[in-house]
Amino acid sequence: MVEKKKGSGARSLKVRVKTAKRRKTSSTRWLQRQLNDPYVQAAKRDGLRSRAAYKLTEMDDKFHVLKPGQRVVDLGAAPGGWCQVAVERVKAPTGEGTKPGKAQGAVVGIDLLEVEPVPGSTILQMDFLEEGADERLIKELGGLPDVVMSDMAANTTGHKQTDHLKIMALCEAAAHFAIEVLNEDGDFIAKVFRGGTENELLAFLKQHFTVVRHVKPKASRADSSEMYVLATGFKGRGEGADEVEEA
Repeated sequence: MVEKKKGSGARSLKVRVKTAKRRKTSSTRWLQRQLNDPYVQAAKRDGLRSRAAYKLTEMDDKFHVLKPGQRVVDLGAAPGGWCQVAVERVKAPTGEGTKPGKAQGAVVGIDLLEVEPVPGSTILQMDFLEEGADERLIKELGGLPDVVMSDMAANTTGHKQTDHLKIMALCEAAAHFAIEVLNEDGDFIAKVFRGGTENELLAFLKQHFTVVRHVKPKASRADSSEMYVLATGFKGRGEGADEVEEA
């Protein structure tokens, strides 16, 4: 059912989803939110794999993490939205009008799930924690990565505290991976959730990066505890870093 929103100017339509017999009320609410989400609609319009692409775009517009010629690893790449953004911003060659002589980056995505190919990137279907994964990624990139990024989220159980611990454990694993492979002065960006157990992760990141920020992009839903940690200026294995900044 389509409901017209009142107001002057251009007509705005809101989609209302009826509850089906076999669909849970929570699923109906999620579907209705998706159908009316402006970022979901924009992603379809712009040919992006997910609304999450706008989160990375917004953060990069502000902090300029992705630069032409860089090597980038995308952990948990499915469905490929972040890879699409990275390919464009580091100027990874896509075979479509690539100009020789220009700074050309490289993007490698990795995920347990099968991901449809993203032009300009290499997608590996494997666990980034398995033995040899770091060497494989570095080989595909042609060198150490300048940026390690992760929009991974663990499968939820419905228990808030358990789910928070799972996502933080995943983020910590990504952070340790980044420390092992990053180029000097490299950057790390990853999804976290507010919940009171972030201090250990932040303390770890502060040991290795010049600046560690919390970022809440506008594309991240306001009612979600989702945030991102952005650690910039990798200082090497074991050196100190500055305090956490809020952004």
